[in-house]
Amino acid sequence: MTAAPLPKARLRGLAQEAADLVREAIFAGHFPPGSPLREVELAAALGVSRGSVREGLALLEREGLVRSVWHRGTTVVDITAQDVEEVYAVRAALDRLAATSARRTASEGQLAELDDLVGAMSAEIAGEASGPRLLALDIAFHDRIYDAAGNRRLSDAWQAVRSQVHLFQLRRVALGYQHYRARVVDEHRELAALLRSGDPATLARRAEEHVHSACRSLLAGLGG
Repeated sequence: MTAAPLPKARLRGLAQEAADLVREAIFAGHFPPGSPLREVELAAALGVSRGSVREGLALLEREGLVRSVWHRGTTVVDITAQDVEEVYAVRAALDRLAATSARRTASEGQLAELDDLVGAMSAEIAGEASGPRLLALDIAFHDRIYDAAGNRRLSDAWQAVRSQVHLFQLRRVALGYQHYRARVVDEHRELAALLRSGDPATLARRAEEHVHSACRSLLAGLGG
């Protein structure tokens, strides 16, 4: 029996680019939580087809960053207390596993990258610290831990919630910047030190508490 030919691959470059640009705009605050995302307007602004925008929004929906409802269109996800509790509960479990795995597998070069990121956070605060810039370094720090853990499925699980974590952390920073600014360097410096030579149980506990502290801060800001 002759096998049926495989379907032609579809070009998804523009859809991915549309997703990247809309994601950046959401993180930059151009589309706050709950804002509508209209295909026609986005297509005109980005200079791509509505089809590319539609596919791009579908990618962002899989990341949990936007929500589409039949006949109601697409909106940036809102941030409710339930959303916060669910996302941070998942992140706490993932971060615990990533940290304890990375402690066993991280190379000296990967540990040095974490130290460099902590140094960059400290330098940012010593200058005119920006909440979004500090958060970008914060997210990059955790990206490196997941890379160092060397577990592809764990990294995939992190990527599945990463955009939501970024959006929620942006709201946390906006609602309580001074609290975040005062803690971000010390907390990440402690994690970097524990990853290098700390007790595994202490590392696991501190990795979880790092996330739970962020959750409490955001819930307090939301009035939850």
